[in-house]
Amino acid sequence: MAARPVSRMLLRVLRSSVRSCSSGAPVMQPCPGESSQSATKELSRRRQFLREHPAPFSAFLTDSFGRQHSYLRISLTEKCNLRCQYCMPEEGVPLTPKADLLTTKEILTLARLFVKEGVDKIRLTGGEPLIRPDVVDIVAQLHQLQGLRTIGVTTNGINLARLLPQLQKAGLGAINISLDTLIPAKFEFIVRRKGFHKVMEGIHKAIDLGYSPVKINCVVMRGLNEDELLDFVALTEGLPLDVRFIEYMPFDGNKWNFKKMVSYKEMLDTLQQQWPELEKLPEEESSTAKTFKIPGFRGHISFITSMSEHFCGTCNRLRITADGNLKVCLFGSSEVSLRDHLRAGASEEELLRIIGAAVGRKKRQHAELFLILQDSPPAIPSISSRDPVHVQGLRHRVRFSNPMPTLWKGCWVSKSPRLAPQRLGSGSLQRHYSSHPDTDTNPECLSPMSQARATHSGPLPTSDRLTHVDTEGRAAMVDVGGKPDTERVAVASATVLLGPVAFKLVQENQLKKGDALVVAQLAGIQGAKLTSQLIPLCHHVALSHVQVQLQLDSTRHAVVIQASCRAQGPTGVEMEALTSAAVASLTLYDMCKAVSRDIVLGEIKLISKTGGQRGDFHRT
Repeated sequence: MAARPVSRMLLRVLRSSVRSCSSGAPVMQPCPGESSQSATKELSRRRQFLREHPAPFSAFLTDSFGRQHSYLRISLTEKCNLRCQYCMPEEGVPLTPKADLLTTKEILTLARLFVKEGVDKIRLTGGEPLIRPDVVDIVAQLHQLQGLRTIGVTTNGINLARLLPQLQKAGLGAINISLDTLIPAKFEFIVRRKGFHKVMEGIHKAIDLGYSPVKINCVVMRGLNEDELLDFVALTEGLPLDVRFIEYMPFDGNKWNFKKMVSYKEMLDTLQQQWPELEKLPEEESSTAKTFKIPGFRGHISFITSMSEHFCGTCNRLRITADGNLKVCLFGSSEVSLRDHLRAGASEEELLRIIGAAVGRKKRQHAELFLILQDSPPAIPSISSRDPVHVQGLRHRVRFSNPMPTLWKGCWVSKSPRLAPQRLGSGSLQRHYSSHPDTDTNPECLSPMSQARATHSGPLPTSDRLTHVDTEGRAAMVDVGGKPDTERVAVASATVLLGPVAFKLVQENQLKKGDALVVAQLAGIQGAKLTSQLIPLCHHVALSHVQVQLQLDSTRHAVVIQASCRAQGPTGVEMEALTSAAVASLTLYDMCKAVSRDIVLGEIKLISKTGGQRGDFHRT
């Protein structure tokens, strides 16, 4: 007599105490008030059963290179409640009409077909999947599919804390949360929306509900967030997180330059300088991540090396877009509409032939991206994360001593730039932005309306020739190797005359592009850090402090910018301060140019500098 299927035998044994999902895997009957711990145990038990009783894999999902595609990503929506700068333009993107998007029934029909053929992991994506009203119901129905081991979701985290308890009970087993910065003001700059603390709350909720690890996806971009690598890694000391650093990919449509990419090797080198004991963990064959762990840390870190070390050879992923197109390569342009065939009444066999033909045409690797990689200039070296720029009030280095800190309650997170009323000469109320709550340098230098006379202290030797040319008049970098390290501070200013219309919109924070003062402040900080890359003969300076202040002057309809830089070294930082002020002013122009082109940038000047052999300088 033929042996009964294992799932049926197990069902008979467990019938009195459990119900069965269609996979045959045991699933505990939920009861009112069921604890998250019980739900976690049930998911673990189900996965173990399916690992022990795998189904035969389908030839339809095996490509010409022998890759078996057992992982399906389904986009539930094209919509998103954020506007990330590296993802889409500020005004959003044209959306597919609702009638052309997959219905819930169509999503489940296709999912059922793929799972029947061997897919054992489904990840729900978007857009932002958690803004779809029936996402909990979709997860619950997917959970009933025979053979499905894992249901995951990739989310920006804005709605996660509110929905996660329901999603866990429905069967959600894995969570990826996108987070590119730990600085609230920078978060708002990157995503063009508020919501940093909602994301933190979502991560906290996932940890509380027993998800381990909670995966944090961080796209690393040169000049924007590569100086936060150490802070992200520090989170894994006391928390069950898998922080995944993703190499920036130059997709069509995003406005970031290829030079923004920070390679896996560069990131790894930065981390090993801080944690030389960093150890690599074994990889699964189809894994996209290179995973490392610091001994004694609760979590771990990973690198998604899509550009520098591709993982196409073991790719097992397929994607269905929100409008029903099958993509056999996540980064390719080729698509096949399953929606159209489904709505035309195609049978299951016909759909499988269409899917099988598409999978069979899959290329060995995502060739389009590697053409970009080969044709692009090399990445520009950046200021090392080993010498980060500490901007108090905007940047706060995270330290953990308690193995389970209550960090997501808002107590450790660095604060946004302070917004406080200030009065300038006319007595009119102004908005005042400062990246530093307490000025700790010379108050005369940093006072917005300082009237100190220009003075020089100490020796000020003159020169009969320019210092950046050689004896034959050719441009040359000055050799500072023999100069002593001293404390260097420089302050520079700039003025942007906006005109009455743009000024009013900035003052009331009504620009469509967002808060111009916050964006300009961040741009000024970044400008200071990148000065040596912008000015050919400038030395690289490891800045220890950057401060950017912006004040509104209603008498002139102007924004007055003041930038302060500090470093310990053999060369001054006046160029860093001047670049910071200039970049901030250019950013204000860019933020306001849609309102008025009659904007004047001017009065870019050095206010003061201290340190160095030539003595101090203070301008009126």
